[in-house]
Amino acid sequence: MARHLVCLTFDFDALSSWIWRGETTPTQISRGEFGVVGAERILALLNRYGIQATWFVPGHTIDTYPEICQRIYAAGHEIGHHGYLHEPPATLGSRAEEEVVLVQGNEAIRRLTGAPARGYRSPSWDLSQHTVDLLLAHGFSYDSSMMAHDDQPYRVRRGDVITADRPIQWGESTRLIELPVSWSLDDYPHFEYRRTENVLQEGLRRAGDVFDNWVDDFRYMAQTVDWGVLTYTFHPQVSGRGHRMLLLDRLIQSLGELGATFIRMDAAAEEFKGRSEAQS
Repeated sequence: MARHLVCLTFDFDALSSWIWRGETTPTQISRGEFGVVGAERILALLNRYGIQATWFVPGHTIDTYPEICQRIYAAGHEIGHHGYLHEPPATLGSRAEEEVVLVQGNEAIRRLTGAPARGYRSPSWDLSQHTVDLLLAHGFSYDSSMMAHDDQPYRVRRGDVITADRPIQWGESTRLIELPVSWSLDDYPHFEYRRTENVLQEGLRRAGDVFDNWVDDFRYMAQTVDWGVLTYTFHPQVSGRGHRMLLLDRLIQSLGELGATFIRMDAAAEEFKGRSEAQS
């Protein structure tokens, strides 16, 4: 029997990503504050549809906004690891520095949920050469930061040898499960306007165009495979705006009509693991 899974995921960065980039003027901080408004709206929408989702929450957000984070957890949503101050691992100076951030974020999650996170999503989706080893050492079950497929999870490798003058030497497969992502299924590059001296992210796309792309990716999965997982990434400070909330509502309705099963990422990883073991 065909089974097509959809993971709705929410990166609840709030203030953390702005602070990490050093953008701490009142206006930039207020953009992060709007994430709490968006989180409230999204939480109510998910509750209306009875959908449990995965929220990747930096430790800084948990410590700054404990009440809304507690409500997210109490509603049955999974809390995944997303750094402490939204630090991309590839920008950190050493394995030791990266491990400090990993532990600090997990301590915040443990205070909230009573247990460390099972899943990890790298801020800005850029892992370092140490990240996979650290995730394995700290008992993570899955990662959701890489892009080697669109609707099929896979086992994460470690130890690839990559040089410019010869073919890649592939590393070993690990127990860590990858639930892949895509910039095209992320609201931030489509919608968020950001301008600095060195960066212009235009964003502000028409919601209807993005909606068509997102639904068609699901249609393609349903037409081509009997089993798959499609992961959508939202940010409350982005998708919490009125017309984008209507987009999210329409997306949930349309995917449901096309046969989607909405599921948390930890459950999707377990389902993939069970299928892999049954086929081996």
